[in-house]
Amino acid sequence: MNANQPIGIFDSGIGGLTVAKAVRELLPGEQLIYFGDTAHLPYGDKSTAAIQAYSVKIADVLLKAGCKLILIACNSASAAAFELVKEYAASRAHVFNVIDPVVEYLGVQHAGQRVGLIGTKQTINSGVYFKKVEALQAAITLHSLATPLLAPMIEEGFQRDEVSDTIIQSYLGHEAFKDIQALVLGCTHYPLIKKQIDAYFEFQVDVIDSSEIVARAMKHFLEIRGLLNDLPKGDDRFLVSDFTASFQHATALFFGKSVKLERYPLWE
Repeated sequence: MNANQPIGIFDSGIGGLTVAKAVRELLPGEQLIYFGDTAHLPYGDKSTAAIQAYSVKIADVLLKAGCKLILIACNSASAAAFELVKEYAASRAHVFNVIDPVVEYLGVQHAGQRVGLIGTKQTINSGVYFKKVEALQAAITLHSLATPLLAPMIEEGFQRDEVSDTIIQSYLGHEAFKDIQALVLGCTHYPLIKKQIDAYFEFQVDVIDSSEIVARAMKHFLEIRGLLNDLPKGDDRFLVSDFTASFQHATALFFGKSVKLERYPLWE
């Protein structure tokens, strides 16, 4: 493993681009290889076994591409497949998830407080946030709600209209979120509606976007292991399991230019 190897990032679709953008801004010297599993999105309503199968297959692609670190930029896959991917990668690459850095942040910034959590059914039902927050022993009271309509709504581009406002307000008005001091956006799609969520809470709640927190944690991890790249980097690559217009549009939106997508079917 050496510093000039690329960083691999994967998600079921456009949500992980929020993390990839944060990594690109914080680690400009790194080559990124992003895999959007657009053929199987969203992961939030898939079984644990299915998500594990997709994740290991994608990890194999990223390992063959020589990645030094693989970031699972999806809460559902982080909950269902992190340990499996870590075991599969073994000594070939480090594996990161988007949950642990956020839990660490909660322990520092919100000890003893009421914290809300929204995410997919897969993420919420896994109980992974509850287990990890409880292990902190920081007296955090976590209140969660599955919000399954949000990710497909965002994938389809409905994030700034009356439809999205109604759905967002319906979820956030749940009694579980009464008097919370912070809200964890437990899906990497959700930063795309952070402005609406901030506005709903009248900017009185710390709405936690995992992308910057994860990017900072990754930078620190690579620094202490001497794996930050200081050589000329290769071009970023964007792989998809199926071409979709929404993903092509999203990459241009996030990275300020149209990017070339490489189709890489997981099974044929």
